[in-house]
Amino acid sequence: MKIKIKNASCEEVLALPAEPHRRPMRQSPLFRLLFKLLSAPDLRATHFTYRKLGMEKLGKKEPCLILMNHSSFIDLKIASTVLFPRSFHIVCTSDGFVGKAGLMRAAGCIPTKKFVTDAVLVRDMMYALKKLNSSVLMFPEASYSFDGTATPLPDSLGKCLKILGVPVVMIRTYGAFARDPLYNNLKLRKVDVSADMTYLLSPSEIAEKSVEELNDILAEQFSFDNFRWQQENHVRIGEDFRADDLNRVLYKCPNCRAEGRMLGKGIRLSCGACGKEYELTEYGFVKAVEGETEFSHVPDWYRWERECVREEILAGTYALDVAVEICMMVNTKCIYRVGKGRLRHSREGFHLTGCDGKLDYSQKAIVSYSLYSDYYWYEVGDMICIGDTDVLYYCFPTEGGDVVAKTRLAAEELYKLEKSGEFKK
Repeated sequence: MKIKIKNASCEEVLALPAEPHRRPMRQSPLFRLLFKLLSAPDLRATHFTYRKLGMEKLGKKEPCLILMNHSSFIDLKIASTVLFPRSFHIVCTSDGFVGKAGLMRAAGCIPTKKFVTDAVLVRDMMYALKKLNSSVLMFPEASYSFDGTATPLPDSLGKCLKILGVPVVMIRTYGAFARDPLYNNLKLRKVDVSADMTYLLSPSEIAEKSVEELNDILAEQFSFDNFRWQQENHVRIGEDFRADDLNRVLYKCPNCRAEGRMLGKGIRLSCGACGKEYELTEYGFVKAVEGETEFSHVPDWYRWERECVREEILAGTYALDVAVEICMMVNTKCIYRVGKGRLRHSREGFHLTGCDGKLDYSQKAIVSYSLYSDYYWYEVGDMICIGDTDVLYYCFPTEGGDVVAKTRLAAEELYKLEKSGEFKK
């Protein structure tokens, strides 16, 4: 899938008028049927099956909040099938509206900016639930998983459940990540996909529980490990490209600790600094070709990278400083390519400069609990996005190796350290 991009100057983009807010539109039954029909071929190819658990508790026309884990683009096809013929609105990223805002609204989509405080979103969800009598589908992780485990959930999610006051349903997928992991450049593997749709919480249960208790329940529901699932269920992935671009996730060599020198190609991951090679086996294990296997499990390797980033932050040595191509979004007409610049990240947060000195944007570390970052974003390239309710800045690194995963890890760890007051001790 591609996105509409137009070249413009930074001044021209910043001078554009703000796009007015529009309430969610009632979803057409025709769109619900169309979604299901268009999803059918892909789901047939994955031998898709699903179970309904406790769903008899939900009235056929009773609106609810549907929470779903986010593994790949097939998630929407799964939702369109298991929820049919129920009316539902979809909370999705605002850049998904670019060039097709009218169609997305008619399909029942509600735009939001990822990892940007958006008070309007809750009002839009409430409008869809109460006024349009429609359910709302939300991916609370906001971004696809890099390593196959859950990405952080916002602390405000439990509070949101209390405000909305409707039943909560959980859709959890199995095999979606193994079939199409984000790092693998949209190359599909032959993996069966299934899902469970579970009635999770009633309005009375939500009312009687504290926000903290609700957050704990949600954290447990969003605790998963797709590589472990593959291993325990003996799911074979025999494609000879399964390790292609795995270096995007496993960017740091555990043997020599060099960063940005890993290369995923075919079924192997190798370090360009020390030469050590690893194989990603057909059943999702990592195995050193020679010598010690430091991490046999991809999430363990990724967790170690997170620990290394945290150590750098605490030691005061963490710093990102890379050249980037900059795009901006101020409306849904298109994405504007405005020029080159530099993106810096440190304990103070992000600092983006560029466009011959005309662009200077700073964002503190405490602003967001995670980072909107992506691989092969709309087939443009690996991307880091920062910004606010007025402007989003999409930064595409042009040097420095694989920095996207490390930057997301650093943003998450910096937020936790700032919030806990660790820096003040």
